[in-house]
Amino acid sequence: MVEGKKKNWKKNWEDWSIPAKVGSIVGGVILAVGLFFLFGFIVMSLWNWLMPKIFGLPALGYWEAWGVLLLSCILFGRIGGGSRSSERGRKRKLRARLQEMDEECEEEKEQKA
Repeated sequence: MVEGKKKNWKKNWEDWSIPAKVGSIVGGVILAVGLFFLFGFIVMSLWNWLMPKIFGLPALGYWEAWGVLLLSCILFGRIGGGSRSSERGRKRKLRARLQEMDEECEEEKEQKA
């Protein structure tokens, strides 16, 4: 019974009806816009809560908070942390593991033959 539910959840995009596709795209856009505004509001609220009290800096408006966030991304890297070098290392390890798996599969085929 659980497996039947999983199969329905994993429908391919091609199997979706047109209204379902349109609804999911519209819902995704609405969610992205909502998260955009929420994220800006959170940055502004945290700044206005902490910085004036700690450092005596002026309070920021919504778009000023986005400007500070953009400036910090330019100076310190992207949102979400991590670095591109760590991504390269992760990809290198993944490629090495996939190559090992391919070699193991080829060895098993040779042993069977």
